[in-house]
Amino acid sequence: MYKLKKYAKSLLCLSLVFILVGCSQNTKENEEISQQEPVKRTEMLMGTVISVTLYDSTDESILDKVFEKVKNLEETFSINETGTEVDKINDNAGAEPVKVSDDTIEVVKDGIYYSDLSHGKFDITIGPLVKLWNIPDATDIPTQDEIDSVLPLTNYKDVVVDETNKTVFLTKPGMMLDLGGIAKGYTADVISKMLSDEGVKSAIIDLGGNIFAHGEKVSGDSWKIGIQNPFSTRGEIVGAISVKNKSIVTSGIYERYIEVNGVKYHHILNPKTGYPYENDIAGITIISDKSTTGDALSTSVFALGIDEGIKFIEGLDNVDAIFVTRENGIYVTSGIKDNFELRDENFKLMN
Repeated sequence: MYKLKKYAKSLLCLSLVFILVGCSQNTKENEEISQQEPVKRTEMLMGTVISVTLYDSTDESILDKVFEKVKNLEETFSINETGTEVDKINDNAGAEPVKVSDDTIEVVKDGIYYSDLSHGKFDITIGPLVKLWNIPDATDIPTQDEIDSVLPLTNYKDVVVDETNKTVFLTKPGMMLDLGGIAKGYTADVISKMLSDEGVKSAIIDLGGNIFAHGEKVSGDSWKIGIQNPFSTRGEIVGAISVKNKSIVTSGIYERYIEVNGVKYHHILNPKTGYPYENDIAGITIISDKSTTGDALSTSVFALGIDEGIKFIEGLDNVDAIFVTRENGIYVTSGIKDNFELRDENFKLMN
C-alpha cells in the first residue's frame, strides 16, 4: 500500500511542472499541432505518481507501451515486493548469484559506476541502513549498536555483476541492494528512448518530481522548469531554468524525514557513518543529459556540500547543478549561470 504522505508530495511536484510547462505560449510554427490537446496519462507506480504528457502525438498506444514497461521495471527493481529480481538478489546475498534481466544488469552496473565515481558517497548497497532507519515511518532513531551492526554490509565493491551469465551476486550475507537512488532515473531514460523510437519529439516525463523534458516544445521553444523551494510543501519555486531534452532531478531534506525529540533526520544517509548527511544544503537540482546521472548525482553531490559539490560538478561534462542552502542562498554552476531565473525575493543568488 502506497503512503498518502508520499503520494501528496509527489502530486505537488507534478502540479508544479505542469503549471510552468502548460502556461507557456506557443509560436505560430507548427500551429496545428500546438493547438491540439496534449495526451497525458498519470498512474501510481514505483511508489510515486508517474505522469507522461505527449505534446506532438495523440497516439494513446504509445502511452500503453510506456506504462506497461514502467510496470515491468517496478516488478523488477522493487525491494518492497517479494519475488522481484532485486528481492531475489537480496535473499541470496552471500549464497549464490541470481539470474537477472538486461534491465537489472544495466541499472546495477550504472549504480556501481556512480558509487565508484562518488567514492562511495552514493552506494547502491545502502539497503540495510535504509531498512534500519525506516524513514519516514519510524518513531525513533536507531541505536549506535544497531548502526554499527549493518555498516559492514554497505559496500558497493562487494557486488559482483557477471554480464556473460547475466547474474548479480552480493558477496556477504545480509547485504541488500536498494536502487531507490537510481531506479527512477533509469526508468525516465528508458521512457525517453521509447518515445524517441516512436517518433515523439515533444513530451514531459515526470516520475514523482524527477523530470525529463523530452525534446523541445512543439513551437521549438525550450521547456521552462521550476526549481522547488526546499522549505515549502505548497509547490512554491525559488527559480526556473529553460531546457531542451534534459533531465532535471531534485533531492533535498524536505522530501522524507522523521522528527525525534525536536530534531529532524532526513532520508539521505551517509554509508560511512550510518547517519543522515549534515551540511548547509537544503536542496540540490542536477541538470543532465541522462536522468540516471541526475538521480545518482543528486545524492552524491548533496553529500559533498556546497564547495566540493560545485567543484565536482564543474569537472563533469554536460552536467550542471543548482544548490539551495539552509540560509536561503542559491549557487549555480557555470553552465547555467545565464539560464537560471530567480523567482523568489526571499532567496539570494550567491555566485
